[in-house]
Amino acid sequence: MNFWKEHLPLRAFLILLFFVAGMALIIGGWTMTGQMTGLILMIVGLILLLTALMLYNKPFEDPKQK
Repeated sequence: MNFWKEHLPLRAFLILLFFVAGMALIIGGWTMTGQMTGLILMIVGLILLLTALMLYNKPFEDPKQK
């Protein structure tokens, strides 16, 4: 997809946003030892980190693979 190659500032901002939010949720959930809420926060943070990684890799995708 050419969209992410053409809009580099948007991609960089979204990667930074997802990374910072994901790290904040993981660290915040880690401090809630023994609580289910902490685990849920950490899982949501992990999903945000994986989303940031997906956005980073999106321009390098091979369009023939689909």
